Amino acid sequence: QVQLVESGGGLVQAGGSLRLACAASGRTFSRYATGWFRQAPGKEREFVAAISRSGGTTWYADSVKGRFTISRDNAKNTVYLQMNSLKPEDTAVYYCAADGSVSDYPNVYDYWGQGTQVTVSS
Repeated sequence: QVQLVESGGGLVQAGGSLRLACAASGRTFSRYATGWFRQAPGKEREFVAAISRSGGTTWYADSVKGRFTISRDNAKNTVYLQMNSLKPEDTAVYYCAADGSVSDYPNVYDYWGQGTQVTVSS
């Protein structure tokens, strides 16, 4: 079992930045690939970014490429999502997820956090 807790969400103006953190406890976190997903009201959960177990490979949705950066610190059992140049359309609840395999499909992930709200005002 892996428990995930997100933090760092909040209200920010368009063009601003936020850094989300996903802290893991339980089994060795370095065994798990990790992804960030988001869900806006009335929309399906969508892929944002993912990172391999070692942190050596990352993937991004086209909508956030060049603005968001995913990273991890396995010594601290934490994955980060640095979000720059935020837009109102980035407003959503952001979730981190972990699994033995990396994917941009949410159904692949076995472990999920409770989510953190990000609101970007125009």
